[in-house]
Amino acid sequence: MSIEPAAAAPVLLLSVRDEYAGRRWAPPGRHWPAQPSAVGGLDLVAGGTWLAVEPGGAEAPGPVAACLLNGFGTLAPKEARLSRGELPLLAVRGGRVDELDLDRYDPFHLVVVRPTGAHVLSWGGSGSRLTGLELPTGLSVVLNDGPEGLAESRTASEHIRTLMAARAAHFRARFAAAPRPEPRPGPATAEEAWGDWLPVVTGDGLAFDDSAALVQRREFGDGRLWGSSSISLLAFGGGGVRYDFATVPVDPVEPGGCEGWRRVEI
Repeated sequence: MSIEPAAAAPVLLLSVRDEYAGRRWAPPGRHWPAQPSAVGGLDLVAGGTWLAVEPGGAEAPGPVAACLLNGFGTLAPKEARLSRGELPLLAVRGGRVDELDLDRYDPFHLVVVRPTGAHVLSWGGSGSRLTGLELPTGLSVVLNDGPEGLAESRTASEHIRTLMAARAAHFRARFAAAPRPEPRPGPATAEEAWGDWLPVVTGDGLAFDDSAALVQRREFGDGRLWGSSSISLLAFGGGGVRYDFATVPVDPVEPGGCEGWRRVEI
């Protein structure tokens, strides 16, 4: 996340979706008849999304986006559990997360983004409290361990914490060193819109199992493959929202590989 209030595109959001391979999903579109103007990728297992965008209009607040990250902490009871994928859709239509029965949700971090800035809502599961944090001007990193890896409820795994810290440190430095892009809505390609950030966004040439890999593939010993499935880039400015999206191949050939960028109609 990059926030620069005086810039032509004051708020930039990079979201990399990590998930177990084999979980079915559909690329961004208008998938929800009850929210016809909302745009996002569709989780075909639970019906929600990891990132929703609402362009706004007469009957909806906007422009606004909400991005979901799984958190660490106490899991909800299986028999009562609700999908966290409904939370981005709730947030972009102006709903109140704090009015939900949060004990029915597994831990999460929900990043809510507008042209004026961004804030993060964090929930560590039953017995915790919902916390909120306004992100400051400049670069911010939100991990599964929360903003800057400092959530009240964090992973107990030193290995996973080390991986997240390496990822954050490497890419914070790389984005800070590259000229900040000023993407705007319009026909420009992703390469034209995002400039020197794009090679960094697509993995910066790191191997998929590198400790700092942003676009990753990992096996944690349970027989399942965990890794990046897609990359989203959003820019909020005076002209609205620009949304670029790329799919990461299941069996990537080379570090930083993706199946091409497309501009999502908002």
